[in-house]
Amino acid sequence: MKRLIRLSSEVYRFAMAGGLAGFVALALAGTLAATPARAAGLRIAVVNYAELIQQSPQAKAADAALRAEFAPKERSLQAAANVLKAKEDTLKKNEATMTQDQRDQAELDLRESYQDLSRKQSEIQDDVNTRRNELMSELQNTLVQVVQNYARQQKYDLVLAEGVIYSDSTLDITPAILSALKSQPLRRAPAGR
Repeated sequence: MKRLIRLSSEVYRFAMAGGLAGFVALALAGTLAATPARAAGLRIAVVNYAELIQQSPQAKAADAALRAEFAPKERSLQAAANVLKAKEDTLKKNEATMTQDQRDQAELDLRESYQDLSRKQSEIQDDVNTRRNELMSELQNTLVQVVQNYARQQKYDLVLAEGVIYSDSTLDITPAILSALKSQPLRRAPAGR
């Protein structure tokens, strides 16, 4: 019993200095103190969440859907930029033969066209960011559900994702979660507005 109390006080001091990891250590100390027999059977795993987001087929499908959705708008912007560049080149080539009023009007038109293009680019970038956030939210929900289902099926007591400073590679269930994600059918992302 003295050993358990000493262990609990050491874990408590460690927990006070360690944020999330400390909180988990404190929670585990409470579990160890309350049920020492159960502690031997405690199953803990770690998931590399960043790797899941990068490697899952759902993430790759979301990225492809985002690119496909906004590719026509990007091509349109590029075409408009090319037209403006051609107008600017024409103005530079012909400015010696133009009157001052013609030159001023052409420069004003060009400036307004560039401002309009810039505004359109900003609007499209806002739309891309909004859509990316929607897709990421859906992806995160999927990842959490798959991890939770896998943990229940494999009878894990605790699965950690963020804030892990070190874990033994035997605790890492990321490859198994990626396999579970790959076995799920991909849902088609609804088209944007």
